[in-house]
Amino acid sequence: MIPPNPANIVKIGVGVAGGSALIAPVALPVVHGLAGIAVVGVGIFSVGSLIFKAAGAINNLGNTLKPKG
Repeated sequence: MIPPNPANIVKIGVGVAGGSALIAPVALPVVHGLAGIAVVGVGIFSVGSLIFKAAGAINNLGNTLKPKG
C-alpha cells in the first residue's frame, strides 16, 4: 500500500472548499426559486382541478334539468 501524500490531501481539500465557496452564493437563490416554482405549480394544479370539477358539475346540471321520457 502506498502511503498518502500530504500534498495531494491538501489539494483535494482546497478544491472541495473552493468549489463549495463558489456554489454557496448561488445556492440560496436557487432554493428560493425552486420553492417558488413549486408554489406556482401547486396553484396552477388546484385552479385547473377546480375548473375541471366546475365544468363537470355544470355538465351534469344540464342532464338533470332535461325531462325524462
